[in-house]
Amino acid sequence: MSANIQRLDKVLSNSGYGTRKEVKKIIKQGSVMVNNSVVLDVGTKVDPETDIIEVAGRILDYKANIYIMLNKPSGVLSTTYDKTETTVIDLLYGEYSHRDLFPVGRLDIDTEGLVLLTDDGQLAHRLLSPKNMVPKLYYVEVNGRLDEQDVSAFNAGICLGDFTTLSSELEILQAGDKSTALVKIYEGKFHQIKRMMQARNKEVVYLKRLSIGPLELDEDLDLGQWRELTCE
Repeated sequence: MSANIQRLDKVLSNSGYGTRKEVKKIIKQGSVMVNNSVVLDVGTKVDPETDIIEVAGRILDYKANIYIMLNKPSGVLSTTYDKTETTVIDLLYGEYSHRDLFPVGRLDIDTEGLVLLTDDGQLAHRLLSPKNMVPKLYYVEVNGRLDEQDVSAFNAGICLGDFTTLSSELEILQAGDKSTALVKIYEGKFHQIKRMMQARNKEVVYLKRLSIGPLELDEDLDLGQWRELTCE
């Protein structure tokens, strides 16, 4: 038996057809067919990945999980809800309100760039667990001159008091009173890159996440824009 057997009303609710109460009404009206047969029982068990489900004549395009790439602007919180501040979920304008989406890891409120939103908890765990060594690439601008000693320190791991960072990669793009660089880390502690730079007597003035593992931020996405990811 398939591991994806679910109640029909739950499948339709998770697919955006309304609350469970609203979906039950749709089903009882005879508007839903499963494998070419009208179904009136809201508790009917279905496999949304193999059964053909039609709602008012339209075949259901079922998605077990949703994956969204967002280019987060500064000033937006990487959380699901806040009473006063705009969150990454708010930027979706309620389009996926029927799914329990959450950001995979967090970016500071003043940090821009790639945020992955999903309801796939297993994927989130795999991406965030330091033992899996999933790289996160950032572009950073700092006050202060970056040099090869900084590169070596990042590579060796920097003691930040409460923990010592894993070996990371610092690629200097431009060195001067203001320096720019790419930083690749394999964990995501609170304010990590800012604290690493501070430990090297540098002040981060701009930070942007460019990639998580093989997933790179789409250059066509302006700040605040997002798109659902394809299977590829």
